[in-house]
Amino acid sequence: QVQLVESGGGLVQPGGSLRLSCRASGIIFSIYHMAWYRQAPGKQRELVALITAGTSSANYADFPQGRFTITRDNAKNTLYLQMNNLKPEDTAVYYCNAHLRNTYWGQGTQVTVSS
Repeated sequence: QVQLVESGGGLVQPGGSLRLSCRASGIIFSIYHMAWYRQAPGKQRELVALITAGTSSANYADFPQGRFTITRDNAKNTLYLQMNNLKPEDTAVYYCNAHLRNTYWGQGTQVTVSS
């Protein structure tokens, strides 16, 4: 049974930071390409960042503009998203995604940026 469990979301003031984690089980984590997506109320789910298996090459959507960093720890089966200088428009549910031949999703973690 594949499980992706996100954690680390919460309420933060504009300019603050959060570190999201996604712990995977039931898959050989190291061979999966991993990604973070987000979905704001009334909007479509969008890609935030992805990191490949093997070389751990990272790619980002345009909107983080250097504020977010995606990393992975294959020894811990865990994906991370460090988010700095958060803005109100970053408010969304953030989802972990694993992709190889199949695609798996976590349940999401809420991030709210508000003063």
